[in-house]
Amino acid sequence: MNLAAKDIRHNLARFALTTFGIGLLLMIVMGMAGIYRGLVAEAVLLVDKIGADLWLVQGSTRGPFAEISRVPANLEDRARAVPGVASARRFVSHTVQRERHGRPLRIVVQGLAWPEDQGNWVPLVAGRPLRQAHYEMIADRTLGLALGEKVQLGKDVYQVVGLTKGMLGSGGDGLAFFTVSDALAIQFDVPGEATRLERQARHARGEAQDLGRVQPLLLERSLGPATTLPAFTPPQVSAVMVTLQPGADAAKVAATFATWYDVTVYSTQQQIELLLSGMVDKSRRQIGLFSVLLMIISTIIIALIIYTLTLDKIHDIALLKLIGARNSVIVGLILHEALLIGALAYGLAWWLGQFAFPKFPRLVLIETPDLIALAGIVLGISILASLLGIGKALRIEPNKVLS
Repeated sequence: MNLAAKDIRHNLARFALTTFGIGLLLMIVMGMAGIYRGLVAEAVLLVDKIGADLWLVQGSTRGPFAEISRVPANLEDRARAVPGVASARRFVSHTVQRERHGRPLRIVVQGLAWPEDQGNWVPLVAGRPLRQAHYEMIADRTLGLALGEKVQLGKDVYQVVGLTKGMLGSGGDGLAFFTVSDALAIQFDVPGEATRLERQARHARGEAQDLGRVQPLLLERSLGPATTLPAFTPPQVSAVMVTLQPGADAAKVAATFATWYDVTVYSTQQQIELLLSGMVDKSRRQIGLFSVLLMIISTIIIALIIYTLTLDKIHDIALLKLIGARNSVIVGLILHEALLIGALAYGLAWWLGQFAFPKFPRLVLIETPDLIALAGIVLGISILASLLGIGKALRIEPNKVLS
């Protein structure tokens, strides 16, 4: 190591630049692993926080996190009648994009089954849960909304009564919690002209049918809101979340729901697996490919630098051989330099990441097992990169010192 330290002092600038460059590459590798961890954490965050035992979704679909799912809102009443069910809540979730202060504002609208669910489970950092059925919202801090601020969504204005932190959707957008009725109003909001045209078209269809002629009152109602028409069903929701009673057999309850042909039942773990095997899987493979490429590039760069440093020391190595130095001394010189580059670059990558990663637009979650695995990989590529220089050094003849 002493010989390596002395050689490094003679080539300090080249060694420092190499270490800095490799450190940046390793920081990107470290960040990519953290981005993948963050993708997984954001994807399963809502499923974990809600705490449902079973999910009832539209039949033959994979649920609201994988594709569009529509079930009637009264499905929760049917679910409560099943033995072993403690509670059932409607689930509504969709994304809207509005403009705020000249910049796009993307909000994941999450419906809470008021009044059973007032958002008490949401980790608040300021404010309070929902206390009324309409026009209140809990917003994540990443949305940039202030406590007490009023936001217009659709035709209504909602006041921010609570702030939470770290509640993000699978796409990295901040969550905002409303009552289910408000969430549906935001989801199905249409311009006034579109509503007028739909009512006129509805009236025209009624006039063309016998029902409209026989029941003129019903025909007159067709010009009003759709909710006043008995033939129209209540708005549909994305899913129904079921919480089981303590000690209830989840498999038995799920088997009961499985006999309902209009829905498909999933456990919370199955929903998480669907999330990770669908949306997150391609991102995982892409991030893994880039990480492998960066590792290969890092290995090549370290190998070339070590080889260049070895060429600069041809006369010194030849002199060492001439005075009787063993091959192990020469191998140690080159290996120690490669290990120092790898170790210092790894430390630099970790240090820079502490400042850079929190500023990323998506969550970067660095876990200890990933750091340990990356340290082992850096050790391996440092040893591998030194082999090129070692091979060159062992082929140097002692008489080179005379040339």
